[in-house]
Amino acid sequence: MGIGGGVSFNRDGGDRRVEVTGVRNSSGLAFNPQDKSLWFTDNHVDGMGDETPPGELNRIPKPGMWFGHPYYGGGQVRTDEYQGKPIPKEMADVYVKPQVEMVAHAADLGMMFYSGKMFPAKYQNAIFSAQHGSWNAVKPRGARVMVTYLDDKGMATKTEPFAEGWMNADGVYTGRPVDVQQYVDGSIVVSDDKAGAIYRISYQGK
Repeated sequence: MGIGGGVSFNRDGGDRRVEVTGVRNSSGLAFNPQDKSLWFTDNHVDGMGDETPPGELNRIPKPGMWFGHPYYGGGQVRTDEYQGKPIPKEMADVYVKPQVEMVAHAADLGMMFYSGKMFPAKYQNAIFSAQHGSWNAVKPRGARVMVTYLDDKGMATKTEPFAEGWMNADGVYTGRPVDVQQYVDGSIVVSDDKAGAIYRISYQGK
């Protein structure tokens, strides 16, 4: 296992810096427009069972932090390879727990913060994220769009499904969400790489 991370650099490739470490497989990231903090999804270790370890939604409080891999396989679950091994102090001192532990192996990918006016006020500055769906779980899961609400300090408080229907009753994927973004009118668009489609989700109040 390697220790992945996040790197920043200028558009010309200069000033390359390692900002964070301990990231395994991140596919989505976005800045919170309220406090400018950077958030990212992270997919975690396979082969430990259908229900473990969880996927993650993370917030970076500042540069130089460590997000657990490879000592943690996802959330607070230790990997088989590093089970029982002490975590080096230099890592433990800068460890950041995930803001949200997602369902194991749902493959959390693209994400964004909602700033539109079409949806009700409770969705303002909430995080919408796509779950692509498991590739090897015995019981399929994911294939949906999740929404995570934040408190007035910018921390996650609750996560729940926002849009589903890309998996039938037999557990067969009819679609697999990849990314979710805000359209110019405040609606939400979701890309699907199985159906080769883009869906627009709109809201009409009573």
